[in-house]
Amino acid sequence: MIENDLGKDSIPKLVRRIAIPSMIAQFVSVLYSIVDRMYIGHIPEIGSLALAGVGICGPVLTMIASVASWIGIGGAPLMSIRLGEKNQAEARKILFHALWMLCAGSALLMLFIYPLTDPMLRLFGASDTTLPYARTYFMTYMAGTPFALLSVGMNQFVISQGYARTGMQSVLLGTVLNIALDPLFIFAFDMGVRGAAVATVISQLASCVFVLVFLFRPTIPVPITRCRPQARIAGRILLMGLTPFLIVAADNIMIIVMNAVLQHYGGAERGDMLITCATIVQSFMLLVTMPLGGITGGTQTILGYNYGAGQTDRVIRAQRHIIKFCLIFTSVMFLISQTMNPLFIRLFTNDPALTELTGQSIRIATLAVIPLGIQYELVDGFTAMGQAELALPLSFWRKIAYFGSLFIIPLFWDVQYVFFAEVVSDILGPLVSISVYLLVIRKILGRRTAYLARQNHTES
Repeated sequence: MIENDLGKDSIPKLVRRIAIPSMIAQFVSVLYSIVDRMYIGHIPEIGSLALAGVGICGPVLTMIASVASWIGIGGAPLMSIRLGEKNQAEARKILFHALWMLCAGSALLMLFIYPLTDPMLRLFGASDTTLPYARTYFMTYMAGTPFALLSVGMNQFVISQGYARTGMQSVLLGTVLNIALDPLFIFAFDMGVRGAAVATVISQLASCVFVLVFLFRPTIPVPITRCRPQARIAGRILLMGLTPFLIVAADNIMIIVMNAVLQHYGGAERGDMLITCATIVQSFMLLVTMPLGGITGGTQTILGYNYGAGQTDRVIRAQRHIIKFCLIFTSVMFLISQTMNPLFIRLFTNDPALTELTGQSIRIATLAVIPLGIQYELVDGFTAMGQAELALPLSFWRKIAYFGSLFIIPLFWDVQYVFFAEVVSDILGPLVSISVYLLVIRKILGRRTAYLARQNHTES
């Protein structure tokens, strides 16, 4: 049975039933990186340096995984719109194309990135001390690239068919397995940093198998079935997913640039310590942005389905409820960040100086996190309705504000205050997005209604 009827169920209940499992799934998925970093940070004698090395790998690996967002988030809203139009045949084609595109993408990534490992890691901030740890983790993790891309990318198509709880279960499976295997491989088998990466690859394999077995079931609305590849469909998926891909890529470029700035201005004396601090801050920010993205990304299926069906009143009501949900979440995370961050930091380090520096940096970085919920929903909402030409510039405006601040702040203040760049972007981004949304949303929905009216007239 379908868990949620996207076109008929009550909007408040529908938002809750999809947003909560999607939020939990993304919250749990953060534990992949946090658990790795937590155990790595407590490896005797080398913990802090190993943590800095893995922190350098983090944005690179996430950028690679963003290919899954490119295909998954590119295809899933398209499939939701086709389901709203009752076009099952086209929906099946989109799902099949996403599968082979993810397989091809993972093969190409492994082929081109492996030879560039050392120069790439050095470019992104690895020092002579941290490079061995970064290289070991990166090379091992890359072996699981197909599993990572397929588990994340294809899970979007599970959620887009109304199976939000099943999507959550696939993430839970991998994360629980990762938590269980990490201490075994890192400490019991004495594999250190390599053990953390091996545990993650095995966990991603389990999630990948779970998702694919579900999507091959003939009893679901849109199972995976073979069809003839068409450049038109592949191109549409790539175009639709370009916005979320570039958003994730830009986020990771920001982290890479942040590490380079910290290493440059911190110098030999403070550089590695500042990167370790940034790694922990970024881990905390993932607790905000990943579940928030789960809320807005998971509920895209509500917006896409009802937009495809021409039920524009349900689109507006859904967005209002999603924004409320986002603001409640970001408000809770703001309070936690300002009052309870030492508990989080102690998961990674017991160093008093590093704990104090990181606590101050988390409090700074989250000062304007509440309006970030609006930014996420408006950008993902435009994407869900096929309006990539609006979603992309709105997202990049926020990135531009961040980059500008990141380079300007160290010129006038101590380098540790670069975390204020997050505050600047979290204020300027939502201000512009809200203004654009209010100007264009009624026109977008009006055009959709007019298009469907013309289609119905032609058919009759």
